[in-house]
Amino acid sequence: MAVKGQKFKHYPESLKVEAVRLHVEEGWSYRKIAEHLGVQDKYRVRTWMRKYRESGEVSFKDGRGNPHRVETEQDREIRRLQMEVDVLKKWLQILNREGWKTSTSSLTS
Repeated sequence: MAVKGQKFKHYPESLKVEAVRLHVEEGWSYRKIAEHLGVQDKYRVRTWMRKYRESGEVSFKDGRGNPHRVETEQDREIRRLQMEVDVLKKWLQILNREGWKTSTSSLTS
């Protein structure tokens, strides 16, 4: 049973594929594969084999997150800069409402 705050070990897809290959092609036991690849227990390797038999290598793909949303570094930077511009516009509106001059001399002092 999982404990609140417990961290689970995630294994890359390539390691899972290698574990399946070792079992299918080389005939290695689950225990030997787990020891060789540094997997915590042989039952995890057995689970990977079951998933592989059911749906192939597709079962090892990471399905977390929204696969249709791909945000690039450039998109994040654009969003951050847009937020900065919005904050500065609001600050300028506040200054105008309070009667401050919007010239550069009053903003820099």
